[in-house]
Amino acid sequence: MLRRACFAALWILPLSACSAQTPQPGAQPAVPAPTGSVQVVPATPQSAPATPSPSPAAAPAASPAPTSAPHQPKVTYSQCNVEGPYVAITFDDGPSPENTPRLLDLLKKRGLKATFFVVGQCAMEYPDIMKRMAAEGHEIANHSWSHPLLTKLGEGAVTEQLQRTHDAIQQTAGVTAKVMRPPYGGFTANQRVWAHKKWGYKTILWDVDPLDWKVRNAGHVESEILKRTVNGSIILAHDIHKSTVDAMPGTLDGLLAKGHKFVTVSELLAMDRPTPPKPKPVTVEKTPAPAAVAAPAPTPAR
Repeated sequence: MLRRACFAALWILPLSACSAQTPQPGAQPAVPAPTGSVQVVPATPQSAPATPSPSPAAAPAASPAPTSAPHQPKVTYSQCNVEGPYVAITFDDGPSPENTPRLLDLLKKRGLKATFFVVGQCAMEYPDIMKRMAAEGHEIANHSWSHPLLTKLGEGAVTEQLQRTHDAIQQTAGVTAKVMRPPYGGFTANQRVWAHKKWGYKTILWDVDPLDWKVRNAGHVESEILKRTVNGSIILAHDIHKSTVDAMPGTLDGLLAKGHKFVTVSELLAMDRPTPPKPKPVTVEKTPAPAAVAAPAPTPAR
């Protein structure tokens, strides 16, 4: 039964784009200023009353120095801004005993590296494939334990899904996952920040999706990937489908022929550069044409 769960057609839900707003901290209660004691000055026996000395002026309250908002690290990537033809090809939902070894053979023959987002229960079922992935230099990343939509789960359930898979990757492959991909791409903004704080995970989405989970046709998968891949692309595919692995010889060779170089997701993230802001359009003011000067009227002859 576990094997069926690993290879079920899971991609049936749309991408969830929830973004809970972080509540602002409440205002601090005002603290009343301490009341000073009044000093009573006794009357003097002099006939003229003593002139009271003026009270010193109260010192103005110092204004707090402005503080800048702390820098928030980037925790979500669907594409990278890189200098050069580097791309990352990724495979979800495995390992598959029928398809993943054949894919590893194709990658090894070409000397290419990929990133595998594994389902924890499948990783535990096929530890030999996991060991081979790691030994051949591929990146292994977290794709949850049983592929649920994480936005529908509470914190405890999400923790279990990710922690069990994190531990399974360490146990079977001897490596520590650095990135994760949520099933169906569903992960709220708050969940992404939380996962980064708890495990150091960056949330990895994609910019190239051949819909190989839906269209089980090798020619379609190859065509879509070759058409849509650009420098810095993160390509989504699934090594649980035979048609996807059938598409890989032409896909990999086609991308190489276009000059693309394959790196793991973490390597691609290390190359990412900030996107420069778009220049503002320059408004050119037109200089009005000078007003025509009327010619003087001719002086009548006398």
